[in-house]
Amino acid sequence: MPEAKPAAKKAPKGKDAPKEAPKQAAPKEAPAEAPKEAPPEDQSPTVEEPTGIFLKKPDSVSVETGKDTVIVAKVNGKELPGKPTIRWFKGKWLELGSKSGARFSFKESHDSASNVYTVELHIGKVVLGDRGDYRLEVKAKDTCDSCGFNIDVEAPRQDASGQSLESFKRMGEGKSDTAGELDFSGLLKKREVVEEEKKKKKKDDDDLGIPPEIWELLKGAKKSEYEKIAFQYGITDLRGMLKRLKKAKVEVKKSAAEQAVFKCEVSDEKVTGKWYKNGIEVRLLLRYVFENVGKKRILTINKLAVKDEKVFTELFVKEPPVLIYHTSRGPAVEVSEEGAQVMCGVELTREDSFQARYRFKKDGKHVDQDDRVHYQVMTNGASVSVQLIVEGTGLRSGSEAYCAANQAVFSVRWSDENRTEVTHSQCSSEVWWQKWLGARGVRMRETTTFVHDGYALSPFPVQAQLPGPRISSVPPEPPKIHLDCSGKTSENAIVVVAGNKLRLDVSITGEPPPVATWLKGDEVFTTTEGRVRIEKRADSSSFVIESAERTDEGRYTIKVTNPVGEDVASIFLRVVDVPDPPEAVRITSVGEDWAILVWEPPKYDGGKPVTGYLLERKKKGSQRWMKLNFEVFTETTYESTKMIEGILYEMRVFAVNAIGVSQPSMNTKPFMPIAPTSEPLHLIVEDVTDTTTTLKWRPPNRIGAGGIDGYLVEYCLEGSDEWVSANTEPVERCGFTVKNLPTGARILFRVVGVNIAGRSEPATLAQPVTIREIAEPPKIRLPRHLRQTYIRKVGEQLNLVIPFQGKPRPQVVWTKGGAPVDTSRVHVRTSDFDTVFFVRQAARSDSGEYELSVQIENMKDTATIHIRVVEKAGPPINVMVKEVWGTNALVEWQAPKDDGNSEITGYFVQKADKKTMEWFNVYERNRHTSCTVSDLIVGNEYYFRVYTENICGLSDSPGVSKNTARILKTGITLKPFEYKEHDFRMAPKFLTPLIDRVVVAGYSAALNCAVRGHPKPKVVWMKNKMEIREDPKFLMNNYQGVLTLNIRRPSPFDAGTYTCLAVNELGEALAECKLEVRGEGVAVPNTG
Repeated sequence: MPEAKPAAKKAPKGKDAPKEAPKQAAPKEAPAEAPKEAPPEDQSPTVEEPTGIFLKKPDSVSVETGKDTVIVAKVNGKELPGKPTIRWFKGKWLELGSKSGARFSFKESHDSASNVYTVELHIGKVVLGDRGDYRLEVKAKDTCDSCGFNIDVEAPRQDASGQSLESFKRMGEGKSDTAGELDFSGLLKKREVVEEEKKKKKKDDDDLGIPPEIWELLKGAKKSEYEKIAFQYGITDLRGMLKRLKKAKVEVKKSAAEQAVFKCEVSDEKVTGKWYKNGIEVRLLLRYVFENVGKKRILTINKLAVKDEKVFTELFVKEPPVLIYHTSRGPAVEVSEEGAQVMCGVELTREDSFQARYRFKKDGKHVDQDDRVHYQVMTNGASVSVQLIVEGTGLRSGSEAYCAANQAVFSVRWSDENRTEVTHSQCSSEVWWQKWLGARGVRMRETTTFVHDGYALSPFPVQAQLPGPRISSVPPEPPKIHLDCSGKTSENAIVVVAGNKLRLDVSITGEPPPVATWLKGDEVFTTTEGRVRIEKRADSSSFVIESAERTDEGRYTIKVTNPVGEDVASIFLRVVDVPDPPEAVRITSVGEDWAILVWEPPKYDGGKPVTGYLLERKKKGSQRWMKLNFEVFTETTYESTKMIEGILYEMRVFAVNAIGVSQPSMNTKPFMPIAPTSEPLHLIVEDVTDTTTTLKWRPPNRIGAGGIDGYLVEYCLEGSDEWVSANTEPVERCGFTVKNLPTGARILFRVVGVNIAGRSEPATLAQPVTIREIAEPPKIRLPRHLRQTYIRKVGEQLNLVIPFQGKPRPQVVWTKGGAPVDTSRVHVRTSDFDTVFFVRQAARSDSGEYELSVQIENMKDTATIHIRVVEKAGPPINVMVKEVWGTNALVEWQAPKDDGNSEITGYFVQKADKKTMEWFNVYERNRHTSCTVSDLIVGNEYYFRVYTENICGLSDSPGVSKNTARILKTGITLKPFEYKEHDFRMAPKFLTPLIDRVVVAGYSAALNCAVRGHPKPKVVWMKNKMEIREDPKFLMNNYQGVLTLNIRRPSPFDAGTYTCLAVNELGEALAECKLEVRGEGVAVPNTG
């Protein structure tokens, strides 16, 4: 850090130095030679090497408080498509441009000769708040890059006496040390920082007096073991211990925000590389910083998160492109004679040049033995010379030959012209062409520079117009596959876990270079992009699967061919995964607190045997699953215990193999742990016939949370142990008739209760029952409402159910007036124990006396039923006004001709003024056939009408009077009555006093009293002799002398003495009561 301080001061000087360097260099100097310049004194050689678009990254510096600092960076403009945008950030998002003009200033310059941008950040009078991480971002169209640096702010230097001289400096610019005011703010800030550090240290040292080894034990223990460890080591402050443990765990989580740095070294500093995370390329983000320092490749991950844990990082290095440069010029000569010789020399600088392979082609094809061009290759490990000898004739016009040395390919073309021309290109290794001929030389020219991509060879032409060549070649080599299966379980078999990345690199040799083809089964695979792809290299072929899936399993074949032959290798890829979830998970039986769980193994075991199962249980409706076993359970039947009866549960199962745990199975249907009911009670025989027996019983005493689904009835012949079920489905009612029994047999019966838990204990008859019908005389049990006249309205249903008894089944007969009933109107249905008399719509003709007879042989019982069908009566007849006197009128009428087969209950009388003819009620249910209408208006003329009323209501039409009643005017003199007015005035008096109340806090209360007085007294409510005014907590009502004071949600502070004062001009009255409010923290007085 101290070495960086001079760099900040010498920044202006260092900035000018790089500008002069390009002027001294040759104009045609290649850009790649720029890094060979000597680095400035303030920079290390490694930093000067090109790393992305930055020629010089900002340095991290340490600055004393109050001093200025300068941060310098250089950007290579050749790597940018246009003028860059420079942005400085503090931290992650705070852009420093918003503070420009205060203490932060920016400077940017451009050297057009070298196309280098120099940017500077000036910070004046650094303070402690400037300490932290900074970032420089450069962006130009689609190109963006950034780099980070750190500024550390140190306290001012101290003298020998330990006093901070910097803090006591004089304020004001341009003044001496003895002028101006003392600056105490620096010293105070320093003291604040020191005090904060002391507090932090004290807080960290506060460990409740617990030894460090116990803290480590607690951090690694489960939460359920905290209490046990605390009691074991005598820790009494459990709450403080838990708080510190929580804080410690939070601090562990915060540690995830640190940095992670990955470094590797490549063989050539000019190669490019890509970083991959779990098979996915890492893109340039703020969290990821890529650095290339010489042969080192560095990946820095800032602010680590939990998602960065357990990742696999890979660096794929791409072979650098062959840059072809021209370093020397050959003589310009011409060739015209036959027998010319051409030799090309290539100097190799790679360390493994002696292992380089050379290929020869003619017209784009590998040469054969019949060709008459001879290639002579000479190598000494450091350089290679390729000599091309052209003899005789044999190549036609337009023929072409190639020579490939390592990764450089040279081409020679012949034509019919008598002129030889050699064209060459620039190469990263020194390339030159030499050609000599007896007569005239070869004329050479420079062509454009090209770069080959990866391992693909792009030839450049060398044209030599020579007649009559002859070709001979080196012996060819058949293709060969060098296969190495790491992690194989059998011959040429590879096992990969689903979700992991598989990269299978297969080395290939052969001359000419063979062509590789991949097949999955019988299908040729050619995809070069995507999740599953093929990557080709010069001497190898790679099969890559980014994230293996089950469908990728199978046999893969690689086939390599060249003109000499072919080679085939087969690889079986086995993808292993977690198993499928178990199937058919179900509950087979339950008990009071247990259940039996059964399931089937998964159909697919993931390629590895299933080692066991994990089980979980939860309450229905809950989201919290509870583990039932921590060690794998190997069976497929499990008994779950310690459950609560009456609670619905669900369970699920996981399958486990060597790879991991499967997804959960489908949840079981909700089930409830329950126990069977107790046995039914009071089992008795209700009826016995020749083939049936009817049983009755009562429900069990204990039914339980599962309820009861019904009852099963079983019987057994006397002397036998075989019980036969009388009903296959449980019956819900407490009674059942067992049918198809053998006549005369003695049979035992028993009943069991059934619910989801199973069968209860049986209730068995003490004695067997003999299946034989007992004769019983007939008896009609006439219902009470049929023992009197049964009245129904016209149009309603007649539905009479009359039970009877008698054995064997009696004969039932219905008659009306001694004759059988009309079956066209009356429907009769008879069973073993009752008879039903039904008429869909009753009519007046259905009225009458009906007789029911029940007969068994010579035994008979009868019953009589009276039925009356009624309807509305007709209107009264002969309605007349018989007499009128004063304001009264006498109206008379006669009963209606049809009373509706029912007694008339009264008459309904109305009147109407002749002028308006609006009807008004006069009498309701008048029992007589006459009435006197009074209070008629003098001078008016009235009509009257009468309705008949019976049990069905008013008649449909009234009887209207034939004449009217005219009320004549007479001379009437009103004589006022003389009386003495009563004096109603009185003083207020409470009729009902206030009563002492005790209420609960939070519940509304009301105080009530009643007062009388005239004139109406004024009412005033008071609390503790203080008048209650406009307070929203109190609501006062006065309804006809009843006074109410409502108190909304009283609190203990509302307790006290309440007074109601009533005042008028004659006096006043007072009523008081005490109100107590009970609640938390309020003492309740002893009233006993």
